[in-house]
Amino acid sequence: MLSSQVAKACLDELKSITGIDLVLTDISGNTVALTDPGKDFPKNDLEIFVRSDAENQAMGGYHYFKVYHEDEPAYIVVSLDEGQNIMVARIAVSQLQALLVAYQERLDKDSFFQNLILDNLLLVDIYNRAKKLRVEFNKKRAVILVEPEGGAEDGATEMLKNMFAPQSGDIVTSVDKQSIIVIKQLDADEGDEKLAETANMILSMLNSEIMINAQVAYGTIVNELKEVSRSYKEAKMAVDVGKIFYADKDVVAYSTLGIGRLIYQLPINLCQMFIEEIFGGEIPDELDEEILNTVNVFLENNLNVSETARQIYVHRNTLLYRLEKLEKITGLDIRKFDDALTLKIALMVVNYMKYLETMEY
Repeated sequence: MLSSQVAKACLDELKSITGIDLVLTDISGNTVALTDPGKDFPKNDLEIFVRSDAENQAMGGYHYFKVYHEDEPAYIVVSLDEGQNIMVARIAVSQLQALLVAYQERLDKDSFFQNLILDNLLLVDIYNRAKKLRVEFNKKRAVILVEPEGGAEDGATEMLKNMFAPQSGDIVTSVDKQSIIVIKQLDADEGDEKLAETANMILSMLNSEIMINAQVAYGTIVNELKEVSRSYKEAKMAVDVGKIFYADKDVVAYSTLGIGRLIYQLPINLCQMFIEEIFGGEIPDELDEEILNTVNVFLENNLNVSETARQIYVHRNTLLYRLEKLEKITGLDIRKFDDALTLKIALMVVNYMKYLETMEY
């Protein structure tokens, strides 16, 4: 049903134009919105009006009007200025009924897209319900998944709904309490660049407007409505893979997951066998943060010793000493490409196994 904020905005706008005070109640007499808190009306008359078959009625100098939704009374509009401007109340009723229809359509669309991304609809149902809800079938879309930190889902959802208007074809919904789903509709000439820009804009707005951080991930662009669920699954995987392997990134694209995506899909027994082959079953204690940081920077710089030494602020000889120490610990000389690749994969597998351990608890 209507939120009190939406209803009050409607009544306040009418008052600003006409000067007439109005109140909106539900059919139980509970006030939903009013333009002047200092004015009241007889609740006994309202109860009599609700039980009657009349659509509108004048009692005790006030005018009462029923607001219908799906042929049933949903709200009551009361004109608080005795005997004045019945037409204003009629306009309020008309506007509120239009808002109820729009709100119901939004709820229906929300339910449709929730079932769509969860693969709960047959293909024929997708076509039929999309046509009924006036959702275009052959449009470019992609799913952006937003996980706010610190339990700020409600504020983030409200902000995202303000950012992405349904009129543009965008949908903001959710299927769990941890994440918010943005189904972004793209123009024919828009692609990955626009999608990345949108994801970064979401993160920036969350940071600047409501002062929260979030993990943002997105799937690939699909061309048909029936494929939106695939983009959702990709975005969901991108969130998980990002947490495991790319913790320093707040925005992660499924298309950039690389080898992390392959490791994420490995069964745990294969991971354990691989680690046993590389490290003899256990990760050496000597692989401290300093060594691991040196390895990561060295790999990021394509095995360039001089550039790595410059970035971690150590002498070249110090870096070479660390690499030799690493070789003694692991048997891998990461100055060689094959050994560097093996260690890189091994460290990613270790991170994945640690993630699985946390999930078990």
